[in-house]
Parts: sequence; C-alpha cells; structure tokens
Amino acid sequence: MGIIIVELCQSNAITKLEIESILEEKYPEVDVIESECLSTCGLCALRPFALVNGNRIFGDSLKSVWRNCNFELKLSSNFILCNTLQK
Repeated sequence: MGIIIVELCQSNAITKLEIESILEEKYPEVDVIESECLSTCGLCALRPFALVNGNRIFGDSLKSVWRNCNFELKLSSNFILCNTLQK
C-alpha cells in the first residue's frame, strides 16, 4: 500500500485545525508532516494551504481548504487502492 504525504507550514492558518490527528484517523495511509517552512515564499501568509503529495491545495478559508484537501485525499486514496488491487 502507498502512502500519502500531507505537508503543513507551521506559520499557516491551517495548523489552527487539529488536522494531523483528524487526517491520520480518517485516512490511515496519510502521514502528516508539519514543517517550519515549506519554501512556498509567502503563500502561508496569504491563504490557508497544504501540500498533498507535493500538490498545493488551498482555499479562501479554513473550511474551503479542508474540503479541497479531503477531495484530493479521496482521489489519492482511490488511486492507491486501484493500483494495489491490480497487482
């Protein structure tokens, strides 16, 4: 089974949510990494965002970025499941 990496910047508003425990409980294949800086040069000051397997996922509010992250994680989870079943 594959792993999905979610990276968070400590300076970003998304860290106000208890996203690490929520995601790891909901998606067992997810590993959340919180870093001091993700080198996205100012994006963390502009809007909430996360990196999901290197893809920037953002929104205008915490609620929208959470919804977008869930959507991306479902897609990634289904991709991993399909690849696992084909082997």
